[in-house]
Amino acid sequence: MAIIIIIAVVAVIAIIWVVVYNGLVKSRMLTQEAWSQIDVQLKRRNDLIPNLVNTVKGYADFEKSTLQAVTDARASVNNAQGPAATMAASDQLTGALSHLFAVAEAYPDLKASTSFNKLQEELTNTENKIAYSRQLFNTTTASYNTKLQSFPSNIIAGIHHFEPSEFIVVPENEKEVPTVKF
Repeated sequence: MAIIIIIAVVAVIAIIWVVVYNGLVKSRMLTQEAWSQIDVQLKRRNDLIPNLVNTVKGYADFEKSTLQAVTDARASVNNAQGPAATMAASDQLTGALSHLFAVAEAYPDLKASTSFNKLQEELTNTENKIAYSRQLFNTTTASYNTKLQSFPSNIIAGIHHFEPSEFIVVPENEKEVPTVKF
């Protein structure tokens, strides 16, 4: 009788172990999938930028430093290693694109260009998708990291060397409230 009880306890512990381990693996995969969605949107944006730069180059003496900043920021995104570095480079690219669109206001022919307007709209849509994907990533990261710290999954996570995921944070300079003057 004692052997049956021992076997039953071991079986229950094994089942709990497998369920918790599989839950950790699933959470880790969801976090990786969420990062992949960000990566897909960053690639889409990077693919649109050369078309935008070429469209802008076709109009007058557009500021070369602005175009160079966009091109350099795009290269930084392509060369970044890891989520934190990629998002930092992506934030720089977003700033460079914002400056490009602001400078474009001074060129009426460019503003009237259907190619430029279409690319600007596609980039805006892609930026919105990146923002949503960042939120999803942080949500899945929170869920995964919570499992890593909760009992009993923290024990199983430690034994199997599960590593926590880093959140994507907003850079300090983007937290500043903009000044609006009329």
